[in-house]
Amino acid sequence: MKSTTLRLYQTLHTWVGLMAGWALFIAFFAGAVTVFHHELHVWQSPDRLKGNAKVEAAADPAAVDRFMHKLVALYPEAAASAYVYMPSAGEPHITAYWQDKAGEWQMTTDERLAGDRAMQQDTSRDQVAGELSAFLNSLHYSLGIPEVGIYFMGAISVLYGLALVSGVLLHLPRLKKDLFAVRPGRNLKRFWMDAHNVIGLFSLPFHLVIAITGALFCLSLVLLMVFNTLTFDGKLFPVVPRLTTAVPEVTAAGRAAPTLPAAELIRIAENAAGERFAAESFRYQRYGDANAVVEVRGTSSRALGNLGAVGIHAASGEASTGTVIANQAAGGRDGNHGLYSALFALHFGTYGELPLRFGYVLAGLAGAFLFYSGNLLWIESRRKARQAEQPRVHRLLAQATVGVCIGCCIGVALCFPAALLWPGRAVSYTYFPVFFAACAWALLRPPVRAAIELLYAAAFAALTVPLGNAILTGDHLLRSIPSGHWIVAGFDIGAMALAFGFLVLARATQRRARNGPAESVWALRSTQSASATRMTGTDASRADAS
Repeated sequence: MKSTTLRLYQTLHTWVGLMAGWALFIAFFAGAVTVFHHELHVWQSPDRLKGNAKVEAAADPAAVDRFMHKLVALYPEAAASAYVYMPSAGEPHITAYWQDKAGEWQMTTDERLAGDRAMQQDTSRDQVAGELSAFLNSLHYSLGIPEVGIYFMGAISVLYGLALVSGVLLHLPRLKKDLFAVRPGRNLKRFWMDAHNVIGLFSLPFHLVIAITGALFCLSLVLLMVFNTLTFDGKLFPVVPRLTTAVPEVTAAGRAAPTLPAAELIRIAENAAGERFAAESFRYQRYGDANAVVEVRGTSSRALGNLGAVGIHAASGEASTGTVIANQAAGGRDGNHGLYSALFALHFGTYGELPLRFGYVLAGLAGAFLFYSGNLLWIESRRKARQAEQPRVHRLLAQATVGVCIGCCIGVALCFPAALLWPGRAVSYTYFPVFFAACAWALLRPPVRAAIELLYAAAFAALTVPLGNAILTGDHLLRSIPSGHWIVAGFDIGAMALAFGFLVLARATQRRARNGPAESVWALRSTQSASATRMTGTDASRADAS
């Protein structure tokens, strides 16, 4: 490959990485946490805050029937369309979501419906178990920015893909030589470059999957609008629901008819989807009407696109009662649903068991390291030797990288105790002030001092997760592990591991600041003081020799 071509790829890789690096760090760090999306719901469960969390909960179909009867009696608009989730491990309540006449989403549980009138009228989502999970997920796909954030991250995903392709082309000529080359020693710049290259090459398939699926998910509406106008002559949008859901919207017949029991619906769905299918939730349409349709949703084991649904005509006494009108579970779905389900599973890691999900967490954290180290390498590679004052842009880039990346880590960690302290308040009220305060601190301090101080702050913030959990709920490790609360214990252990990692990085940064080149933005001493030290050492050596 020509040297001019290599330089072009290097320039493309560098500048695309710099432009997208900060946003991608936040997306990857938050995404690594939200791999355990369901477990985050459990961790913030109101029942756990009350001290009566259950390790397991039985899914009783008969209870779903009683719940639906009461729900529709109290809220008739829920009969048109309601999403009902059965109890699961760590979440002991039946939960329903529906839209009111104004189009606003409402929510309730079997516990609320069994309470007094005030509890029954409470359909707010302010204290929904898992608000922490919802915020971290929005931080992952939109940086927590309403509406436009998802499109911004779509554009970032496209740039991310360009950086991956240019990085591969850049390293292809020396791939064999440098594939396993990680050279520790006094040359820390070379070590960081080796680590950056090796992690990037070995995690390339993961990053390609995330870049492609991220761009498709974030820009799906934009792509639909473009194809609808340029290719399908305005006919695409009407068929989108049929291509993306198991059962499109149905209209009411206007004749009352009992809806099939949940147990019967599950039996029909499992017969259609196969023995590997496990029902987890329902979408009821036109409950109690002769046109009632129910989607039984669940997961299929040992399948890439493991999420699926079976649509059933659910009105009793009709000629089509119990008829399967759509089978979009693994093994029975069409090509459109199969592709979408596979892309979703690949992006979120839902197709595997615990070891695979841990692999996604490690890959996400390694990805965050790539973007952080990439910016640091760019700054260090442009250091001007024997020049005390480095270009201001390098200093600002170093400060911004430290503030954004480490500030994100501190903010995410402090969201956990905040979720327990103020369960009715959005954790975004904690994250954003902490994040911007960290960025401001980084801009006011020399880069290396800000990095050391914020890394120690990140270690302390990570330790507030197990400490806050122990103080506010009593679920410390000595209690949660013996009682089998592994979901709760897992977050405590993970937070302590992160705290240890931040401490290691802080100590390494301190060593780099003391022993590295004096003219670096990561040095604590100036070039002049280093020169004076070298001269003093030389004079002393001469005196000893004489």
